[in-house]
Amino acid sequence: MVLENLINPEKAESKPSLMVILGFFYTTLAMLLSYFIFKSYSSLFMIFLATIAAIPIIYRLIKMEEQKDVTDMEEKILLKEHYRALSSFMYLFLGATLAFALWYVVLPSNTISVLYESQASTITSINGRTTSYAIDNATGNAVNSFGVFTRIFFNNIKVLLFCILFSFLYGAGSLFILIWNASIVGTAIGNFVRTNIATLATQIGGASLGSYFSVVSIGLFKYVIHGFPEILAYFIAALAGGIISIAIINHDFATRKFEHILLDSADLLMLSIFVLFVAALLEVFVTPILFS
Repeated sequence: MVLENLINPEKAESKPSLMVILGFFYTTLAMLLSYFIFKSYSSLFMIFLATIAAIPIIYRLIKMEEQKDVTDMEEKILLKEHYRALSSFMYLFLGATLAFALWYVVLPSNTISVLYESQASTITSINGRTTSYAIDNATGNAVNSFGVFTRIFFNNIKVLLFCILFSFLYGAGSLFILIWNASIVGTAIGNFVRTNIATLATQIGGASLGSYFSVVSIGLFKYVIHGFPEILAYFIAALAGGIISIAIINHDFATRKFEHILLDSADLLMLSIFVLFVAALLEVFVTPILFS
């Protein structure tokens, strides 16, 4: 496959920033092909095509991490090694998110309505939920805020469990969920930027470069505060599930080293739950206050 060989896993770990370019390219190509071939269903097909393009490099990265697990490397050192792979995953996610956001801002309205149809319906519910958080915090309703936090946290736990399941069953299958999340975050950022630039242009007769920069920065910051740790938690869980999956495929479960693999995966899962807990705190108690 041409797309599969654009970058190897060793280079992805040594220079994870290259994955931003790869994520942006895969997503842009998927959007282009989906719009012209599967136009009516392009909002979903572009997720499938971007996932298919990215799966080989993600699978090879997970396989490389599993090979580290079967060594006698100490757990602390092993977690540091996993950080390199997780950095690659996050840069890939960032590239995909930037592509979804950029094309939402620059494409014509009629194209956006088709290309982002499924994402737009999800954004409506996200905006409504964010408003309710702001009201709860602004009125000092601690009980309601705690209830919202509980719902958010356990809802994210369900997504995390799906990431583990998809990774266990399909190796890098959780990537579909994560690319879908990238499309949601990218659409939300793009919608925020596009709407505010239009408002600025109406008010002052054309937005200045400084105004553009301000709107884009606020748009990114609004969703990155809690979005970054949330997606990181999903990637950590996906890595844990993928490592176990590859270990079983390689028949490592029949060896003593499988205990080391299970221990490492358990550490990754506990870490992912902790990061998800922090992300939920930020989403409920920090983001609404900053952007209410």
